[in-house]
Amino acid sequence: MQEWYQSRALYEAVNKLITNGDFENAYKMAYEIPDKVIKAKAFSKIAVEIAKKGKNYKEAIKKAIDVAYDINNEEQTTKTLMSLAFEFLNLGKIDDALEIARFIRDVSNRSKIEAEAALKLAKEGNVSEAMKIINNIMDEDVKTWVTSRLVSTL
Repeated sequence: MQEWYQSRALYEAVNKLITNGDFENAYKMAYEIPDKVIKAKAFSKIAVEIAKKGKNYKEAIKKAIDVAYDINNEEQTTKTLMSLAFEFLNLGKIDDALEIARFIRDVSNRSKIEAEAALKLAKEGNVSEAMKIINNIMDEDVKTWVTSRLVSTL
């Protein structure tokens, strides 16, 4: 329990450093977080905030993915990566979201990210690219769902 409280305190410190734009020290502090799930959350937050500032965030994504894989629980790793991918989808960074999704081992959850990316592309008018993504979705239930949603999007 002590580890969790320490991790939460360090996470809050990371958030304050991010707010101040001090990403270098935010990284240093995030590496010190003992709880792997909270550490992964911190690294994801850093990556998203760097992207929001319009800075080069590619290395930050890589670090966030690496830390997510340090979690010794596949379900939690999947949740962490899905959350990160959805954050990048919400930022309109579809290619980055799809790249993050490639690291999700669970086919159904990876397919959900791909489906949401396809819908976003279709809403932006890029239907042919959306269809390419849909056609490559491996989970047939998700593929059926997104195809029906695509019709209502157009």
